[in-house]
Amino acid sequence: MRGDVVILTGPPGAGKSTTAAALAAGFEKSVHLHTDDFWHFIAAGAVPPYLPESDRQNQTVLRVIALAALAYAEGGYTVVVDGIIGPWMLHHFQRAQRDDPATSTHYVVLRPARETTLARAQARTGPDALTAAEPVLAMWDQFADLADLERHVLDTGDQSPEQTLEAVREALKSESFRFPQNRDMSNKSVTT
Repeated sequence: MRGDVVILTGPPGAGKSTTAAALAAGFEKSVHLHTDDFWHFIAAGAVPPYLPESDRQNQTVLRVIALAALAYAEGGYTVVVDGIIGPWMLHHFQRAQRDDPATSTHYVVLRPARETTLARAQARTGPDALTAAEPVLAMWDQFADLADLERHVLDTGDQSPEQTLEAVREALKSESFRFPQNRDMSNKSVTT
């Protein structure tokens, strides 16, 4: 039996990693793909992924992540993909899914208010935590207007981590956070 792929995304500081870890722990068989790790695999020539000149690198990394997610799902794991994956990168998941149309992909965007996102991002203390205001706010702005994908947004600004986890679980049960396999989402080229 194939597993589902859950793309849990949003700007830095939205609560993706905390929520993704807890969500993945709730399944019998699951994988938590923390996408930041994939950028660390680049041994030489890495470009910070939020810079405009990183687009080719980012496209490559997202393609690898999508293929890994679909391979785990094919093996029966529910895969929680945790990272900054805007609509401009969903085509990688759709391309990988064409070979495995039985796998369902859910797209959930955590998006607290802009000021809340910045405050949360700047409060992080991890060694690789992105806390600089300019790239954090630029990434929030990229998620500000998702057009017909707005229905995939959860405002998590006033929620505790437990409330956000419950909101994501309810979203997945509703089935309305799946994205269509045949829709072209590659029309927008933005850095992550």
